[in-house]
Amino acid sequence: MKLWKTILTAAALVLSAGTSAFAARTDLVIGITLEPPHLDPTAGAAAAIDEVLYANMFEGLTRIGPNGEVLPDLAESWMISDDGKVYTFKLHTGVKFHDGTDFNADDVKFSLDRARADNSVNAQKGLFAAIDTVDVVDPATVKITLKNPQSSFLYNMGWGDAVIVAPETADTNKEKPVGTGPFRFQNWAKGSSITLIKSDTYWGAPVSLDKAEFRIVPDAAAAVPALLSGDIQAFPFFPDPDSVAQIKDDPRFKVVIGATEGETILSINNKKPPFDKLQVRQAISFALDRKAIIDGASAGLGVPIGSHMSPANKAYVDLTGLYPHNVEKAKELLKEAGLENGFKATLKLPPPPYARLGGEIIASQLRDVGIDLQIVPVEWAQWLDQVFTKKDYDLTIVSHTEPNDIDIYSRKDYYFNYDNPTFDKIIADLSLTSDEAKRMTLLGEAQKILADDAVVGFLYELPKAGVWDAKLEGFWENAPIQANDLTKVKWTE
Repeated sequence: MKLWKTILTAAALVLSAGTSAFAARTDLVIGITLEPPHLDPTAGAAAAIDEVLYANMFEGLTRIGPNGEVLPDLAESWMISDDGKVYTFKLHTGVKFHDGTDFNADDVKFSLDRARADNSVNAQKGLFAAIDTVDVVDPATVKITLKNPQSSFLYNMGWGDAVIVAPETADTNKEKPVGTGPFRFQNWAKGSSITLIKSDTYWGAPVSLDKAEFRIVPDAAAAVPALLSGDIQAFPFFPDPDSVAQIKDDPRFKVVIGATEGETILSINNKKPPFDKLQVRQAISFALDRKAIIDGASAGLGVPIGSHMSPANKAYVDLTGLYPHNVEKAKELLKEAGLENGFKATLKLPPPPYARLGGEIIASQLRDVGIDLQIVPVEWAQWLDQVFTKKDYDLTIVSHTEPNDIDIYSRKDYYFNYDNPTFDKIIADLSLTSDEAKRMTLLGEAQKILADDAVVGFLYELPKAGVWDAKLEGFWENAPIQANDLTKVKWTE
């Protein structure tokens, strides 16, 4: 009997060891192309901030789900008044910030008042323009009164720019972020990586990962070697479309091609001569060969667009036929503008491959019609400063990944320098309209005006090529917002 008992004990130990050996991993290294300029989603326009922190570290009253739906977040429920102007949010209780302080309605009021203040540095301040007052009813209830009904209000509160921060840590979030999410900040090795670890005090469903490192890989060519070596296990936004074919048949990896909200455009400074002339902007649009640009800059994966709307959006109007590639027509329009001998301009290109690769192709295409472009590569921080903030540019290429953001063309201080009162009126009407059919009509009219005015050169919708270890699950297939939401990500073995 003693011998038999010993054998059973040994077998149990072997079984236990085997179970442990095959337990699912809880660490993950994710590759990202751009390093965030800082770590405060409420104080910067860079998509890289939300790609690391949205839903992982910071949370809002609502959140945007993987299919673009509005979901409850810090607010467990809400009621809307009959006139559509008063939103009463019931907040989750027992929520704590990562520094141990309690979350309550005062934090909501602080965050929203801060975002809409005159001195706000929020990159999407317009999201809060409809708010009239924010009142604390009790620690778990906040009442927000709007100046006018706004059909997109709950969606707007789900943006990364609308996350809730604490007054005690708001000023230091750029370097040491403190949120309420399922992960908390551990370390930022500048130029290398940002590491988050699981929060033991999270109020909601616990995440499967104990540690997530966002590894910064600015060189797109380094993405494949990093995956093959196992140094990086996932690139939710794979930076090298040309290499997708190389990986897709490898059983070690899962390749998922999805849609984004990234309208990739050749941005034009509309108030800077000669781009202030409609004929010049139209000439540029006719000079662009979208197919060649898509083939060269996104390995043929991008979907052409003719205005500022994702083809995945139900309000999308196909206006790609308005400016077919026509070199002679482009030259004719330049002649009408008094520029039959062409002109010189600069093209400032931020780091993403779609910009650098697309820029070379576009420069060649515009050269064919007499527009000689000097390509000026800039780092992301330089682009944000020179182009986005100071409007010191002629042309640039960028993918606008914010969701449902056609209203940016109505913003008077926006870097396009575009001004059209008719367009502005449509956007204003849109914000007051909840009837779905009327909204579709208004959105269609808005798209048509942007195309007719050739405000920018509309290129293509940025594809989301995701590549990750085949044993991982829970990543988003599409990107309705700019995020790497890790709340459902886990290893399957």
